[in-house]
Amino acid sequence: MSTTQSHKSTEALAAHLRGAYGHLDGAALLDALIHSEMGGKMMMTSSFGAEAVVLLDLVASVDPSIPVIFLDTRRLFGETLRYQRQITELLGLEDVRIIRPDSGDLENLDPDDMLFTRDSDKCCEIRKVLPLQQAMDTLEAAGFQGWITGRKRFQNAHRQSLDVIEAADNFIKINPLAHWRDSDVKNVFLSKNLPPHPLVAEGFKSIGCMPCTVRTAEGEDARSGRWAGQDKTECGIHLMSRASSTPLN
Repeated sequence: MSTTQSHKSTEALAAHLRGAYGHLDGAALLDALIHSEMGGKMMMTSSFGAEAVVLLDLVASVDPSIPVIFLDTRRLFGETLRYQRQITELLGLEDVRIIRPDSGDLENLDPDDMLFTRDSDKCCEIRKVLPLQQAMDTLEAAGFQGWITGRKRFQNAHRQSLDVIEAADNFIKINPLAHWRDSDVKNVFLSKNLPPHPLVAEGFKSIGCMPCTVRTAEGEDARSGRWAGQDKTECGIHLMSRASSTPLN
């Protein structure tokens, strides 16, 4: 099947799933897709960041064996790495797969670990986009079709039209929290007594790599502390073209 035909097939499947399950969200959406449509063919990515435990908890409650892809860019906060281990054990996640950037790419393109100051897009490409691309290629070859993400409409302007089910090249992206509000996320933290990322108490509302993450001021959107001072709101993972392995931002 050609790339164009494959993409059309994915678009058709996404349209079918939206028609059948687009009115659902949260655990109800995951349960319907896992047990009725895509059992054994779904995985998720997680940053183990500020709000990540809410979706991880939902996934674990439906099927803790779903693979969770965690991207260690080698520039993460130490608090994030420790939090990942804590949450994995707490929720009983059975298949957390840690991927990292290619050491050769880092040596050739970012030998001083300062590429983020010169070209933040390129830094994201070699530390995030390309490693995830390789992992996704492997998952696709193994028959995976569904990609669960924690994106939400309220996070920034770019995500305001986000749907719960969408096509992304040869994957179906499932966004169970797309329509949730900030208050919905906070209510789950409280009702389930979920441990927050330790940096949230220090003013970080969205947490990525240490050099490009700052505290978020009161009243700013959740991701305004990412790449502060730059005309950049996405790392490229959710904008990448899997046909070219190149970010589109």
